[in-house]
Amino acid sequence: MQVNTPTQEAERLEALRQYKVLDTPAERSYDDITSLAAFICEVPIALISLVDAERQWFKSKVGLVAQETSRDVSFCAHAILSPAIMIVQDASGDERFASNPLVTGEPGIRFYAGVPLISPGGQPLGTLCVIDRKPRTLNAYQIQALEALARQVVMQLELQRVSAQLAEALEKMELMAGLVPICSYCKGIRNDQGYWSTVESFIQQYSDVGFTHGVCDHCMKRHFPEVAEILLPNLESNDITSDE
Repeated sequence: MQVNTPTQEAERLEALRQYKVLDTPAERSYDDITSLAAFICEVPIALISLVDAERQWFKSKVGLVAQETSRDVSFCAHAILSPAIMIVQDASGDERFASNPLVTGEPGIRFYAGVPLISPGGQPLGTLCVIDRKPRTLNAYQIQALEALARQVVMQLELQRVSAQLAEALEKMELMAGLVPICSYCKGIRNDQGYWSTVESFIQQYSDVGFTHGVCDHCMKRHFPEVAEILLPNLESNDITSDE
């Protein structure tokens, strides 16, 4: 069955990219969560699945060898269409999945339960899901635990994202705290590659600061005296300092 695409798919994919987690090595912090999910839900397979543009990629997996599958056959691609947990008690009797190769072939999925991983900005990144090779369901306690573990996955992703941004900001601060070569005449700045640029270009390169331009009172008086007489009648000539 054709999988629908979430609304604002471009924004969702951009949110996923910002975590810089796709194709990274396995990590104990995530593997502990999938192990707990499999244990609590009493299933042989548990996954942290991130739904990319054309694939679902597994950041962590228990009971499965594959590292990714096509998005076209992904149960998780269906699960991210709603913020609530998606439970399929018997995939072989569900018209959405009965002919799915993951059902008719390996790993022989029958039961699936997936909780969407929702970013703080409201974007579904993927799921924490549990899978069984036989039909079944989850009790209320297991559903509650799986939802709580899904929130922990998002918290872990956020922690790593913020930590990376903090490290990058500190690197920029160290750069700005160093000696910056400035031209004595035009006030241009030389970067690490030896190229000269404006102060605005240099700061924008190493920070998120934006600029608007205007004319200060002293420069107004010096360069546009006629305008200054009208706009700045109280500015005395002796307030002007020379930079020559």
